[in-house]
Parts: sequence; structure tokens; C-alpha cells
Amino acid sequence: MLKLNKINSFYNKAHVLFDVSLEMAAGQIIGLFGRNGAGKTTTFRSIMGLHPTICQGEILYKGINISGQAPYRIARQGIGFVPEDRRIFPNLTVRKNLIVGRKKAVFGLQKWDLDEVYLFFPKLKELEHKLGSQLSGGEQQMLTIGRALMGNPELLLLDEPTEGLAPVIAQHLIEMMLKIKQEFQISILVVEQFSAHVLNCLDKCYVMDMGRIIWEGDPQILKRDEILQKKLFGVGAYAEEQFLNT
Repeated sequence: MLKLNKINSFYNKAHVLFDVSLEMAAGQIIGLFGRNGAGKTTTFRSIMGLHPTICQGEILYKGINISGQAPYRIARQGIGFVPEDRRIFPNLTVRKNLIVGRKKAVFGLQKWDLDEVYLFFPKLKELEHKLGSQLSGGEQQMLTIGRALMGNPELLLLDEPTEGLAPVIAQHLIEMMLKIKQEFQISILVVEQFSAHVLNCLDKCYVMDMGRIIWEGDPQILKRDEILQKKLFGVGAYAEEQFLNT
């Protein structure tokens, strides 16, 4: 589905990604973890053709090199992007925010429309006439994901979807990710700083630091190995999260 082969990205003359390689098969949920500034969001922006200049390496989507293509062309090939800052339109209603993201499926019959999104996120149906600026953080995140689904993606990029949300709401969004994968066969690449809850639904995970992939493997190994967690994320990363969520 997606393969990054030794990507090197730059902001002007600043080298920010160094030989980043990862791959995922169709139908998988893959996690990309790392501390703030590790290069996770830059990796997503590189995939979507936003801002960073890719001087070396290639990004293959379903076997086609999409490096250097315009963002709208990349999106039209079946990649949906949920940015960290959500980017909803504050002065548009929920319904109009969703309609903005609507486009036909790349292959076959269209799967997602307003009714389907409302069925999947019934809360959005209740709020469809509310302005984006009137929504809570969790409601805005549902709206952003719903808008991305209106584009009928085959691959969904989620940039820190649980950031700033209460644990109960974050857990609900994680359950939604699993449901999206299982019921609609959408592949998902999700970026997080570190989340034991997200680990439970992953097929594989990667860890970044200083613009490089420093670890990849089975998420359950990472979940069980606290020494490895401390090495990759700092002292007590897992223990602290467990404490906050008890």
C-alpha cells in the first residue's frame, strides 16, 4: 500500500528527515511514534507533498512514485489526511465542513457520503447545524476524521488524533480506528508521541527520533518491554501514562 524508501526531506537548507524508510500492507494499522520534534509530522507532510523538499528517496503508493506530486493529486489517488491541528472551518456548519471534503472513490462504488458519516459518528448528526467553532476538541476531531472519510480514502493518515483529549474520548477514537479498518478495509498510518492504548490496535510500529527511524517491530514487544520504552521515549513513559489513566 505505502512504502517510503530512504526519504531525505529539507525545510530550505535544514535537513530534517534522514533516510526514513517504512512500509505498510493494505488493511494494516501502522503506528509511528516519537517525541515532539522527532520528525513524525514532517514525514506525513512529505507523503502528502506539503512544504518539505524531498531531495533523495521515493514514496511509493500502490507501487506508483508520488514524490513531488501536488497535494491535491496525491489526495485524489486515495490518501486522506487528518492533520494535528484539525483545520476545520470555524465559520462553517458541521454539515458544510463535511461536504467540503466530498469526492468520489478512486475505484468502485462510492462508500462514504453524509449519511454514512452520520451513521458512523451519530454525534455529528446531532451537531450538523452547529458551527465548527462551537464544537469541543473531541467533536472537532470526529469532524476532521469524518471530513477525511468523505474523500473516500483507501489510506488514512492520522496525525496525533488523541492529543489533548480526555482518556475516555481518546479511547473511543481508537475504537473508531479499528472499526474503520475492519468494516471498510481502510489502511491507517497513525502518528502519536506514545500511547499504550494505540499499541493494542497496531499491526506494526515504528519509532522516530531526530528525523530518523530508530526502531521498528511488533507493538506488543514494545508494550511489554519497559526498558525499551525508557530507551526510546524517556524514563517512565509507559508508567506515567498508566498512572494518568487509572
